[in-house]
Amino acid sequence: MEPPVRLASTGTIIHGVSVGEVLGVSTLADAKLIAGERGLDRIVQRLNVMEVPDILSWVKPHELLLTTGYPLRNTPQSLGRLVADLDERGLAALAIKLGRYVDELPEEMVEQADRLGFPLILLPNDVGFDDILNQVLTDILNRQAAVLVRAEEAHRALVQVVLAGGGLGEVTAEVAGLLDVTVAAVDGAGRVLAAAGPPEHVAGLHEALSREGAKGTAGRTAGFAAVPVVAGGHHHGRIVAHSPAGTIRESDIGILERAATVAALVVTRQDAVNAVESKYRADFLRDVLTGRAGTAERIAARARAFGWDLQRPVTVLVAELDPEGDERVTQDRLVTSWTAAMRRHDQRGAVAGFSHEVVAVVDASVDAQRVARDAATSFADAMPATFSTGTSRSCPGAERLPEAYAQALKAARVGRQLHGPGAVAHFDQLGVYRLLSLVNDTAELHAFVRETLGSLATDADGENADLRRTLQVLLETNLNVAETARRLHFHYNTLRYRIGKLERMLGNFTEDPHLRLNLTLALHVLRMRGI
Repeated sequence: MEPPVRLASTGTIIHGVSVGEVLGVSTLADAKLIAGERGLDRIVQRLNVMEVPDILSWVKPHELLLTTGYPLRNTPQSLGRLVADLDERGLAALAIKLGRYVDELPEEMVEQADRLGFPLILLPNDVGFDDILNQVLTDILNRQAAVLVRAEEAHRALVQVVLAGGGLGEVTAEVAGLLDVTVAAVDGAGRVLAAAGPPEHVAGLHEALSREGAKGTAGRTAGFAAVPVVAGGHHHGRIVAHSPAGTIRESDIGILERAATVAALVVTRQDAVNAVESKYRADFLRDVLTGRAGTAERIAARARAFGWDLQRPVTVLVAELDPEGDERVTQDRLVTSWTAAMRRHDQRGAVAGFSHEVVAVVDASVDAQRVARDAATSFADAMPATFSTGTSRSCPGAERLPEAYAQALKAARVGRQLHGPGAVAHFDQLGVYRLLSLVNDTAELHAFVRETLGSLATDADGENADLRRTLQVLLETNLNVAETARRLHFHYNTLRYRIGKLERMLGNFTEDPHLRLNLTLALHVLRMRGI
């Protein structure tokens, strides 16, 4: 829908008049358009007089070039190439006086001007260049002054909206009224935050933006224009304007840029408000999860003020960043992803970000794993990082939330140890790993593994990992040789040979239940990462 990015202006906006408007000034009343009628809407921002043959080195875009043909009097054949060269350099038009130095324009030059839409103007001989320069430049400056006055009035109106406490809805309404177009404020994900204009045109703009999604750029095409909203070095979205009649002008872009600046102020203000509210929500939820929030009645009342329902059966989820990446940036994005996921799955659920984690309290009837997957998908789309999620047992009410929080936190950390970054684990699935995770003395765990598994505890021998796998399946099947052989795709006699080898290394575990228990625990410890 839109062309390449057009950043907000950093200096004075330069406006001009069209070639058609130039032909309407009194000094050019008798001027004649020879060719290039399609280019009458080209914009003239400056004028130049051709005094030297190598004029191409001195011309600039949007110039109206005036000439008597004097520099080309001795090389009239160069006129044929002049139009293409001037068009390539972005000039607006060429105005020439005939009769004194050049009698007529080559047919090739006229045809080329028509083909390129490059206006060729025949000037009356009784009009001086100084009169043309004076009148056209005056018109350009007057147009520039009018545009700047209009832009300044628009800026004052928009600032007044912000000072009066208005939001993006009021900003878009003001711009729509100023430009007589439909206007929308769109966030970085392509969602329309506010829109103003005739309902049917707003619907059309919504449809165009939904097709475009979050990947649209800023810029302008016939009927559409967009400028970025940037605050604090962060891209927060765009201000998009739509005119079904295709009447968005260059001067309108300047007003849209000012609207984007004001929208950035609104976004920054709202971010500050959200940050304070987030802190209060996080502080309250932390007090609830640590048992310091007071009575159940007080907790319920404060929760309702945040739009949360903590009196129903709930499940606690803890999402903890895996140790990698820029922690501050990823933590902010983690909170955003989980907040969005909770809005989609449980609008009365609680969610808050702590220093290294996000905690969500969701209705027990909601599929907690689905919420976690939804948040993980949103997070992965924006950040090259991962987080591990733990889920608690169902909790009957606020007074049991500290216990549920401890369960979810334990599940997140043990799940990461078992399955690596990005794990999703439920507390009830941890089994014996819950007990093993309580052992803080990892050196003692290492010693237990070495004493129990002996040389199998390391991978010094390439066969060790394979033997450990055989041992694990044997223990899982309660020493059922036939079932173990089937799972490992071994011949029965091959497995009998391996069992004999394992017993020579580890002891007679097929007859000693205590040794089997120790071996099982040692293999579990080896599975836990970070130990």
